[in-house]
Amino acid sequence: MSALPLTGRAARDRKPHALNEWRALGGYESVVHALRGEPLQVLEQVERAALHGRGGAGFPAARKWRFMPARGTTPGDGANYLIVNGDEMEPGAFKDRLLLEALPHQVVEGAILVAYACHASEVIMLIRDAYRSAIDGMERAIAEARQAGLLGTDILSSGFSLEMRVHASAGRYIVGEETALIAALEGGRAVPRKRPPFPAQSGLWGRPTMVNNVETVSCVPHIVTQGPDWFRSLSLTEEGGTKLFGVSGRVRRPQLIEAAMGTTARELIERCGGVSGDGVLRCFQPGGGASGFLEAAELDVPLDFAHVRQAGSSFGTGTLIVLDGTACPIGVVARHQRFYARESCGWCTPCRDGLPWVSRILDALEDGTAVSEDLEVLRMTAAQAGPHGRTFCDLMGGAMSSLASALERFSALFDEHLAGGCPQRVASR
Repeated sequence: MSALPLTGRAARDRKPHALNEWRALGGYESVVHALRGEPLQVLEQVERAALHGRGGAGFPAARKWRFMPARGTTPGDGANYLIVNGDEMEPGAFKDRLLLEALPHQVVEGAILVAYACHASEVIMLIRDAYRSAIDGMERAIAEARQAGLLGTDILSSGFSLEMRVHASAGRYIVGEETALIAALEGGRAVPRKRPPFPAQSGLWGRPTMVNNVETVSCVPHIVTQGPDWFRSLSLTEEGGTKLFGVSGRVRRPQLIEAAMGTTARELIERCGGVSGDGVLRCFQPGGGASGFLEAAELDVPLDFAHVRQAGSSFGTGTLIVLDGTACPIGVVARHQRFYARESCGWCTPCRDGLPWVSRILDALEDGTAVSEDLEVLRMTAAQAGPHGRTFCDLMGGAMSSLASALERFSALFDEHLAGGCPQRVASR
């Protein structure tokens, strides 16, 4: 087994495997093994492996699965659902695309195991519509698995039955919020729902529903075949496994890297050829646009959910955005806020009205037309609508993370912008 479980079996040209090729590489052995035992055994293996969800929040996967009731124990008829979220809409994020395009059978295999562990009877693969080759590859893999008796009724004579299908998403960032995702699948507006009830109690069509990220389910076959201790040994911290890090921004060779959980930003940047531009690191975001800035002093912080949180940021999906000395953090935040303002569902006032307001102020700072009172508005908004603020879901809180961090770390730069616009923009005229 490769030390890079998630990507180690990908073909060099990223061409997806046919079923016979995948099985020759050990594919679906985990399903054969797991279906000889009980669902609880899979859940307990994943729990001991310390697998944290790879979709952004980092909640322990097995703990989340425990909220799902066993089939037949809830009132009414209908399926228990597993939704595998491949609607990758965050700027700089491209990890799920690789897994879906190059390793569709790994995703199907993982989804079967997760469905078994959390008592789901139907899997919906939600994939961003722009990922056309991923959709085609997943549909072929599902059809091959069904023909081989790995999906359908009484799989491998185990008594476990499972259906699986692909749903192409129209694509909105808000669909990353699991209750908005469920609303969209039902044909409604992608708007988050009040919790409780949580999806595991009442989700898609009112039925128990589990939502997991593509990368999360892709880890599970390796845990089942190699064991929890092996999976934990891959990590440099207490959070098990490897992680797909997407490194972009001011690096010489932006790329996707599978590395041990806990790998540092310093190592990832070096593997990308170092900082581009002027070659001097100004700062970086460890978890994409919805994470706070870290600086050179934090280059050796282990990148996992706990350590990054302790450093004052968030790990998110492991999307590392690097800024060199010629890149303006305020300009970066301004671009992030334009994106979040556009992608807000508009359900609650702070997000619907606050994000465009913040975006306009940041654009004015860039242009040199802002006034000192504008900084007070930014500070007030970041404080009141931050991660523990007054919004219906976490989109506004995530958007405010980069703003609050920039206000704290680059206060002198904000003052420079007030005096005449972005210094980098002025210098380039």
